[in-house]
Amino acid sequence: MLGSVVNTAQVTAMAARKPPRALRPLDAALARLAEFAAKGMPPGRMAREVDAIVAGWLSDTSPDDRTEVRERLGELRDELAAGVDEAEEQLADIDRSEPAAARHAGLVHAALVASRDAVERALAALEETAPAAV
Repeated sequence: MLGSVVNTAQVTAMAARKPPRALRPLDAALARLAEFAAKGMPPGRMAREVDAIVAGWLSDTSPDDRTEVRERLGELRDELAAGVDEAEEQLADIDRSEPAAARHAGLVHAALVASRDAVERALAALEETAPAAV
């Protein structure tokens, strides 16, 4: 009994010293978008969420150096493109005799497509406003 108390106390002390590991901004964005897509959020809502994520990233950086945001957006686009491909495969494989499953798969696919397209628009806009290299 005492051993378990000591071990619990030691673990608690170690946990108190170690701050929880924060998610990278990209991972947090992907988790949020995946959560929304799984809930079947409409495409417009997904695009607005991407816009909010990008706005948050931009507010944390200097207008003169958006390289990190561009890199994150590129990674986000690649991850979403892979998600779109996977959703298309699932949509093609779904049993059409289950209309609820087919509808949900279609909603998830549309949400991911809208998210990917919003990221592509954000990347294009960021490229247009990039300062010219000297």
